Amino acid sequence: MQIQVRLIGLFKTGRFREETRSYPAGSLVADVVSDLDLPREHLGIVLINDLHADLESPLNDGDRLTLLPLLDGG
Repeated sequence: MQIQVRLIGLFKTGRFREETRSYPAGSLVADVVSDLDLPREHLGIVLINDLHADLESPLNDGDRLTLLPLLDGG
């Protein structure tokens, strides 16, 4: 299945901003995070088709997955 993956902030450093990627049917958000070697401790917000999701959320063909890191500041 084809998933449009969008990375925000530090996640796109050395990777990409937005890219369509192929994953097997039944893949979860966690599978994409692992495939991209993103540090889970920095994962803040997960969106599937602009709706909040989590690492165990299933993905469907044509979904748009957005991964945002935790924000810090003061």
